[in-house]
Amino acid sequence: MYKLTNVSWNELIRRLRKLGFEGPYLSSGPHPYFMKKGDLTVDLPNPHKQDIGVDLLKKVLKQAEISREEWFSVA
Repeated sequence: MYKLTNVSWNELIRRLRKLGFEGPYLSSGPHPYFMKKGDLTVDLPNPHKQDIGVDLLKKVLKQAEISREEWFSVA
């Protein structure tokens, strides 16, 4: 199994799009951006578009219901 590493904000968006998510869209809530896939909504962290750390990436993947295998399949 591959090990998760930090990813850039742009890489996070690219991979989520490959996995069927649309966006990012502007939000009026606490997170400035979100992406959608059907009824599933994922809040995007880091409005300054800096690297996303492993712990935060794990939270995003869990919220998006994406397994590690799926994440690495679109690398």
